[in-house]
Amino acid sequence: MEVFNKELKYTDIQFQFSFPSRSLQYLDFAGEFFVDLKVKDSSGKPRVMRCRKRNGDYDKPVLSVGWLQFVADYGLRVGDRAVLLREDDHRLGSQFRIEAKRKIILFGKEVWGAVPRAN
Repeated sequence: MEVFNKELKYTDIQFQFSFPSRSLQYLDFAGEFFVDLKVKDSSGKPRVMRCRKRNGDYDKPVLSVGWLQFVADYGLRVGDRAVLLREDDHRLGSQFRIEAKRKIILFGKEVWGAVPRAN
């Protein structure tokens, strides 16, 4: 199940990654204002990314700790996409996977292809 799929802006690749508030329903904050997400990237590497939300009426979520390392490892740039997927397993619980996508031209059509790990 897709939690979010967002085209990266300058602030996403330089500072922290903000994503739509509707995605919060898939994350368990357990009454806190942050949660450390254990995710696997598309190469299978386990990562921890801190997701935090603002305190107040508008719970804008952001990925902070761990996010910029992911950006560097995949050489992400403005216009690429980040996709977070949640896979529910009855034995293991929810598992998360993060993918990087880049627009490419294939047979004259624009498609989103996986970005290979740069580092």
